[in-house]
Amino acid sequence: MGRVAGFTLIELVLVVTIIAILAGAVTVEAGKRIKLARRARGLEDIRVLEMAFDSYAADNGNPPTSQQGLASLRQKPTSAPVPRNWNGPYIKKSVPKDPWGNDYVYRYPGQENPEGYDLICYGADGQPGGEDDDADITNFEEQ
Repeated sequence: MGRVAGFTLIELVLVVTIIAILAGAVTVEAGKRIKLARRARGLEDIRVLEMAFDSYAADNGNPPTSQQGLASLRQKPTSAPVPRNWNGPYIKKSVPKDPWGNDYVYRYPGQENPEGYDLICYGADGQPGGEDDDADITNFEEQ
């Protein structure tokens, strides 16, 4: 009787193990890339919001108050001080959420920028401070 061609159990286990190791490495690398992409989007959103607030301030003399907030970039505020030269909307789309689904924090006058305003994304944990993916993204610290 001739020998039947095929794979042994050891060969199959070895191939499955190698595939599992490769899949794990790809998953870890993809997770790192996703974290980097979220932080990059947060930085870009802060820059876009800064440009919009600067345009608002150029038209009206000051940025909107904290109470008027981010919504003032899309709709003319009706609370005091009502802008006299509102020329918006200053952003085309609705006010974005941060990359983790939280609201951006806007303060005017700023606590960190007393002469201007603070824009903050609190990172993945949604809390002030943190490291790595939880680190804050702001308009007042070098990123």
